[in-house]
Amino acid sequence: MTTELDRWERREITAFTVLPYALLAISLLLTLLARPEHLPAVLGLAASAALWLLRPGKGLHYTVLMALTAALVALAPFFGLFAFIGYPQAFLYLSGRGRYAGVAATATISAVAYLGGWAGIEAGAWWEWLTVSVLSVVLASAFFFFADLTHQRNDRLKEALQENADLHAQLLIHARAAGVLDERQRMAGEIHDTLAQGLAGIITQLQAAEHTMDRRHMTTAITLARESLAEARRTVHAVEPSLLAEAQLPGAVEELAHRWSQTNEIAATVTTTGDARPMHPDVEVALLRTAQEALTNVAKHARATEVTLTLSYMEDLVTLDVRDDGSGFDPTANRSPGTRHGGFGLTAMRHRLQRLTGHLTIESEPGAGTALSATVPAIPPQPTA
Repeated sequence: MTTELDRWERREITAFTVLPYALLAISLLLTLLARPEHLPAVLGLAASAALWLLRPGKGLHYTVLMALTAALVALAPFFGLFAFIGYPQAFLYLSGRGRYAGVAATATISAVAYLGGWAGIEAGAWWEWLTVSVLSVVLASAFFFFADLTHQRNDRLKEALQENADLHAQLLIHARAAGVLDERQRMAGEIHDTLAQGLAGIITQLQAAEHTMDRRHMTTAITLARESLAEARRTVHAVEPSLLAEAQLPGAVEELAHRWSQTNEIAATVTTTGDARPMHPDVEVALLRTAQEALTNVAKHARATEVTLTLSYMEDLVTLDVRDDGSGFDPTANRSPGTRHGGFGLTAMRHRLQRLTGHLTIESEPGAGTALSATVPAIPPQPTA
């Protein structure tokens, strides 16, 4: 509805812009066919009116235009056609009582044309001119009054439609926020009832077996389990990962790679390029989680000896590339859950990136390693209130 009103207004403004030149041309043509006595003056005034129309404005523009129109009508009555533009021009460029003053001026000038120009009035038609002027002013003023009411009603309608659109947008935002909160609460309950309790049980069992198994591996297992439990609890409370709580994304990725390298005894190198700067928490969490899942896949399936992680900051994008020299695989082959790229971790990575309008690409072939690239928009952090 708003679009239709805007389209109608644009057409109306275009018509009012073209109309003065069309009426001026028609009036001049009819005048030339009638061979007026003051042709040079008529041509000069018509040219002046055409040039003046090129610089639309407010009160001064309208006053000068009406003066030129009055002079043309006085010399050549056919320019009464051109005088009609005084009405739409008053509506476009004047406001309040000024519009009705413009209506009165236009009606008075048009009345001169009805009586055959200034020569007809000089011949004694003053009363006729005055009567026609008064009638024209009354009728035109009444028309303007109703047109103005219609215009005001359209403005109020547009404002109401805009308010309705704003309210609709706010309702969508609230509904989306409510949906996110509901999903977060559901996931928090599942994590609390499954993952967190399971990890707590792992810690208890490993501590009981610590005295009978290799202490180094047992200590590493306990540390990893405790870290996983802490991350699960942070997720329940919707808090950012502990690595991001302690450092920015480049530092968090470096610490993640360092811990992973020590645990799995695989060399891991982290490189950061571009202007490293804080990003929206969702962007940093998505990239950090992607790095975690990628390194987990390398440790489980790749049999690699070296991994490189490259974090690249560009003007509009941030990318994370993870490359390994492992066994590789065929990305086009059918994969089932439990294989390197068939489990739920990859699906979770894709969904997390897609929520930020990002994407995940994987390049690999058997015996040639794997390259994973995650790209997300460089969304800056929200300003604090």
